[in-house]
Amino acid sequence: MINIQSIGFVADVKLENFIENKLGKIMKLNSDVAGAEVFLRVEKSDITENKVVEINLDIKGADVFAKKQSKTFEEATDLAVDALRKQVVKHKEKLRAK
Repeated sequence: MINIQSIGFVADVKLENFIENKLGKIMKLNSDVAGAEVFLRVEKSDITENKVVEINLDIKGADVFAKKQSKTFEEATDLAVDALRKQVVKHKEKLRAK
């Protein structure tokens, strides 16, 4: 299950679908992924890269987390999902080595 929380604004359906699609691919990578908690936030600053995405994956035996900041939520999501994918693969390899 994917839980998306937008803090201080309402995320549109298109953005939520984009995030669910991206995380769905990671969940297929590893059957141990039970769910994801996603937080979307706009930092109050003068820079254009003020969109923050935090994703916490619920995986058996591991805490997998990524936080990325970018100009758009989609771009930040892509960066966070890439970081998570690497962590999930590394976790899977560790389990295989045991």
